[in-house]
Amino acid sequence: MRGVQSVSEILADKVAALRPDAIPATVRERAEQLLVDVIGLCVAARGTDYVRAVVSASDTGGGCTAIGHSATYDAGTAALVNGTAAHGEDFDDTFEGGPVHSSAVVVPAVLAACERFGRDGRAALAGIVSGVEAICRLSMVIPKAIHKAGFHPTSVLGTIGAALAASKAMGLDRRQTVDALGIAGSMSGGIIEYLAEGAWTKRMHPGWAAKAGLTAARLGQTGFLGPRTVLEGAHGLFHGFARSVEGDYGVVTSGFGEKWFMDGITFKPYATGTMNQPYVDCALRLAKRGIRAEDVTEVLCETAEGYVHRLWEPLASKHRPANAYAAKFSTPFNIAVALVTGGAGLGAFTEETAKDERILALASRVRYVVDPKNPYPKAYTGHVRMTLTNGQVVEERQPHIRGGAHEPLTRAEIEAKFRGNCEYGGWTKEKAERVLKALPKLFNGPLDLAPLRG
Repeated sequence: MRGVQSVSEILADKVAALRPDAIPATVRERAEQLLVDVIGLCVAARGTDYVRAVVSASDTGGGCTAIGHSATYDAGTAALVNGTAAHGEDFDDTFEGGPVHSSAVVVPAVLAACERFGRDGRAALAGIVSGVEAICRLSMVIPKAIHKAGFHPTSVLGTIGAALAASKAMGLDRRQTVDALGIAGSMSGGIIEYLAEGAWTKRMHPGWAAKAGLTAARLGQTGFLGPRTVLEGAHGLFHGFARSVEGDYGVVTSGFGEKWFMDGITFKPYATGTMNQPYVDCALRLAKRGIRAEDVTEVLCETAEGYVHRLWEPLASKHRPANAYAAKFSTPFNIAVALVTGGAGLGAFTEETAKDERILALASRVRYVVDPKNPYPKAYTGHVRMTLTNGQVVEERQPHIRGGAHEPLTRAEIEAKFRGNCEYGGWTKEKAERVLKALPKLFNGPLDLAPLRG
């Protein structure tokens, strides 16, 4: 019925009312942290084979920045390259309620939009905050359903969030924004078949969502019509990707601009799948207790039912992942590599570690049992119980993900992560420090991304 406001119309009104100077200091701080994290991640991945492949498939020219690269590109391509790089090592932020990654989609879309249309740092701040908050809220409409249906929520919901973020950053009016959201629904996608053999498509999902969302905003700006009931409609986004229209749509708009779910975003301490993070912490604590891989005869882990189809099954392929990327989505491998190497950073997931027989031997001893009371997706937990050759049983539990709301990383820890990522990606310490010092000022005035090139 036309007289009833749709979810996207209410959302557009809420976002239109959001003023940069009224954004709470804590929310601005979170936006700065997300910006720092994304830029460091883009630098870390700039020389990888998958980023080189995206760059090789793209035409240069257009004046927009691909972070860590000297050449410039059109806005859509810059968003694609940066989004792919930011998510490529699975080291980017996560919102536990979804789960969904937000900044790897939104920040590239907003930076490209602002650079292309000459928008300033205040517009970038408003766009980032709008898009990130929207993705977090969208992920709670029907939790777990998009993943269960075989799609990647970051890609599906990220396209909507990127369209909203770009619309805000570009200064679109209400009708244009609603059209952009409607258009974005037909650009959403992203299947999770990458799990089968460690293909690269998940890495591309945030980049494609950023590019698609920006394209949707530009089409909305021109008057191209999109369905205003794109989210809740009988043939809308959730019907298509969650297999249901029965959800909590109020969570998308209620208190938007007053209550901030993005305050609960998790910054990953490890370069691996989100739900593996607490298991890594458990394994590292066992390693500090002197447990060696050769001492272990069996490992049994309690887990959530929602983890099984992504991180545990088929168990044989999780015991011996096809490659380094597939290893990031194997809880047995994550436990083993953490115990053997003493970490789970960028250097822990290489083709060498993926073939290391000492690591794989331990991974092959890892089994799981589903805990029906596991709180996922409200909280991500870890549990590792090892039986040793002498009959002793050692065990570690973790009730939450480190880096999230229960145990957040400090600004200093996020900046240290940035420095490590920049060093990994080949930036000098001097350049990394110059960029880090300048980033908090980016939201204050004219937007100049040229220092992020090269």
